[in-house]
Amino acid sequence: MAATTFCTYRFLLLCVTFPMLFNLSSASSEGDILLSFKSSIEDSKKALSSWSNTTSSNHYCNWTGITCSTTSSLSVISINLQNLNLSGDISPSICDLPNLSYLNLADNIFNQPIPLHLSQCSSLETLNLSNNLIWGTIPSQISQFTSLRVLDLSRNHIEGNIPESLGSLKNLQMLNMGSNLLSGSVPAVFGNLTKLEVLDLSQNPYLVSEIPEDIGKLGNLKQLLLQSSSFQGEIPDSLVGLSSLTHLDLSENNLTGGLPKALPSSLKNMVSFDISQNKLLGPFPNGICKGQGLIHLSLHTNTFTGSIPNTISECKSLERFQVQNNGFSGDFPIALWSLPKIKLIRAENNRFSGQIPESISGAVQLEQVQIDNNSFGGKIPHGLGFVKSLYRFSASLNRFYGELPPNFCDSPVMSIVNLSHNSLSGQIPEPKKCRKLVSLSLADNSLTGDMPPSLAELPVLTYLDLSDNNLTGSIPQGLQNLKLALFNVSFNQLSGNVPYSLISGLPASFLEGNPGLCGPGLPNSCSDDMPKHHTGGITTLTCALISLAFVVGTAILVGGFILYRRSCKGNQVGIWRSVFFYPLRITEHDLLIGMNEKSSMGNGGVFGQVFAVSLPSGELVAVKKLVNFGNQSSKSLKTEVKTLAKIRHKNVVKILGFCHSDESVFLIYEYLHGGSLGDLISQQNFQLQWGVRLRIAIGVAQGLAYLHKDYVPHLLHRNVKSKNILLDANFEPKLTDFALDRVVGEAAFQSILNSEAISSCYIAPEYGYSKKASEQLDVYSFGVILLELVSGRQAEQTEQTESSDSLDIVKWVRRKVNITNGVHQVLDPKVPHTCHQEMVGALDIALRCTSVVPEKRPSMVEVVRGLQSLESKTCISNLHQPTEEPSIPV
Repeated sequence: MAATTFCTYRFLLLCVTFPMLFNLSSASSEGDILLSFKSSIEDSKKALSSWSNTTSSNHYCNWTGITCSTTSSLSVISINLQNLNLSGDISPSICDLPNLSYLNLADNIFNQPIPLHLSQCSSLETLNLSNNLIWGTIPSQISQFTSLRVLDLSRNHIEGNIPESLGSLKNLQMLNMGSNLLSGSVPAVFGNLTKLEVLDLSQNPYLVSEIPEDIGKLGNLKQLLLQSSSFQGEIPDSLVGLSSLTHLDLSENNLTGGLPKALPSSLKNMVSFDISQNKLLGPFPNGICKGQGLIHLSLHTNTFTGSIPNTISECKSLERFQVQNNGFSGDFPIALWSLPKIKLIRAENNRFSGQIPESISGAVQLEQVQIDNNSFGGKIPHGLGFVKSLYRFSASLNRFYGELPPNFCDSPVMSIVNLSHNSLSGQIPEPKKCRKLVSLSLADNSLTGDMPPSLAELPVLTYLDLSDNNLTGSIPQGLQNLKLALFNVSFNQLSGNVPYSLISGLPASFLEGNPGLCGPGLPNSCSDDMPKHHTGGITTLTCALISLAFVVGTAILVGGFILYRRSCKGNQVGIWRSVFFYPLRITEHDLLIGMNEKSSMGNGGVFGQVFAVSLPSGELVAVKKLVNFGNQSSKSLKTEVKTLAKIRHKNVVKILGFCHSDESVFLIYEYLHGGSLGDLISQQNFQLQWGVRLRIAIGVAQGLAYLHKDYVPHLLHRNVKSKNILLDANFEPKLTDFALDRVVGEAAFQSILNSEAISSCYIAPEYGYSKKASEQLDVYSFGVILLELVSGRQAEQTEQTESSDSLDIVKWVRRKVNITNGVHQVLDPKVPHTCHQEMVGALDIALRCTSVVPEKRPSMVEVVRGLQSLESKTCISNLHQPTEEPSIPV
């Protein structure tokens, strides 16, 4: 009996301890596999320091990024190592984990071809390698990943054709290959992927293909993203079969023809429909609102014609309506103005007619209206003043008439009003309530009466254009206290004394056509400007001083003229040559005479001085004088400048021509009244709504992306900083001083830049030892500018707590971010908290752009996409901060 009891006890003991021994062995095995995987990885930031068997309590299921199953076996099912700055090799040893279903290595710097050995991970369902340095082609062996449901290879350097073997991955639900260098024609393989819900081939500019017909077989597809990938031909009729589609983005391609007639009405679940910036034509897509869930409709920059049906009123969820730059005509749908969720209406540059109804007061979320250059008529409705979220109303070049309603500027966030080139009459109402008004343009109307004195009480008013009206009275003296970048009251009937600061700081042409105006430098001198005759002695002394000044001035002019003549004709060195790319009607002599101390706009940085020179027509041009420009021959110089002058982009300043001798080069640019972004940020009371800052950032990024990728030959800017970003009257940014290395020569350029590199925080750290030009250098400089916009702080400031040591913005931001809750200390406190989510998103992009490791920086194409994704966010506070298109037309 005792023996039997003892045997039974031993059996029970084995039953209990054997599973424990098995689990211990399994734990040891999977932990060792993970350590083997780690051994091939370079972990510069010690992010995987917890991956260690040094203590028994440190179980591998508690290691960074590891998730285990909840069963008793504690098997690894998920590894998430995203954004840990990892590099090295992705070892196949990870496939020894039998239950691994999820592997995320995104946002690191793995530099290798697509790791095909990961196909040995038999249970792997999700593989995310996005935003690394994965390179090479997609091999045909990609078909070995048979168990995958999610494959994300986006934002890498993958090139070549898409293999047909991709069609073997029949379990795929999400396939993302966006933002790569794929090329060639897209094969008809996607029809086999019947479970696919997301297909992203966007941002592959070297794909030259038609949209495959078989995509229409994907009945489960919810997102089809093909934007910016050079697709051509017509939109296939087969897309009618995509009944589950919620997001369709075919924008920025070369698509032609019309929309398949049944397509819009078949997309009953559509949320976002974007076919903008193609070459599409035909009528407005009927039935687009059949599902009533549409939020974003963008058809702009095509050649659509005809009218917009009133059925658009069925789109009760519509927030963004963009049909600008087409050929639409007929009456604009009345119901569109009062949709309950509408935020953005853009219809400029069409042939629309009709009126804006009083019911616009019901559009309680409306933020922006742009309907310039159409044939709208009637009166500006009184209901407009009740839309308290409206920050931009731009309706120039239409047929509006009658008086402005007294509440036209009652929105507390109104920033931009442009009603120029209409037939408005009556007096300008007092704009007392719109304290955030930045730009007011009422030019070329029939307005009468005095200028409202309360204009001088608007603290951020920067652009004021009241030209070509019938205004009378005097200019309010208080306007001289504003920092007006543009003040144009030409061709009215104004009279009286002009404040001196308005005369000295702005072109005289902005005051002409008002015979009654007087002041220093104007045709009429005011009575109180005349010399006073107190005593004969004072009069005699005054006359003597005037006479002496006249003699000295004459001598200087004569001497200067003689020197000029000698420099131009005395020898070969002083001969001037000029090349104009636009009909400027200006001579070298005009340029030389016009470039004086009064016309100087500053030293223009280390590359030369900049002048604002008036043409005989009264227009202004900006002239940059380059000196020490190397040994460029006349022929070579002409070739290089001509290359730059061919650039055509809205965010790059136009080069109008140039003059040169053997000592100097004068580059002639278009003149922008808004000054530089650097000057704007350096103002002590710098205040700019977040939406405006974001649009400036997007514009700069688009300009750089154009130089880097779209313009042929590809160019580098090499001198990106906020002082070299000029703003037009619409706050549209334009890059200047670009590619000067091609003009002055590489040796001279580096010599000049080296003198600045030591102190400038815009220059990436690797330039100090590599001296090699690269796109990454431009990206770093852009990141610094983005930090300025996010923080509202100049790039180089003195930190008060650091004994006046200069602390550049990159170091300052990184110090703040690395402390507890430091992120919000970086954000400009003048921007409402409701916009902080979008600002943090921009800050993240800026920090990636200014990464110490050049390979970690995104391309400018990726930066554009990232910033544009922030633009679609909602930034609403009790102040209703604007979120869309904050450029300021005047």
